[in-house]
Amino acid sequence: MADITDIKSIMYTEKSLQIQESGVLVVQTSPKVSKNQLKEVFKEYFGFTPVRVNSLRQAGKIKRFRGVEGKRASFKKFYVKLPEGAKIESLAV
Repeated sequence: MADITDIKSIMYTEKSLQIQESGVLVVQTSPKVSKNQLKEVFKEYFGFTPVRVNSLRQAGKIKRFRGVEGKRASFKKFYVKLPEGAKIESLAV
């Protein structure tokens, strides 16, 4: 069962701010969360069920710093279509 703590953040990028105007929220989570679990979290903590949920896995990038190779963490990103009139101002976890 997913919990509100599995949602890492709401993403605020140029693309996410543009689609947020049409009622779609972009959420970054841990890779183990599924679509159904995220729907349950929204229903339990925010009081509504999303209209649609799309997901994608973002693989961690390999980066180098002073000749030492490292890898950024992988994460899962969800595009959550909110019902009419529903708003989430901030995510205080």
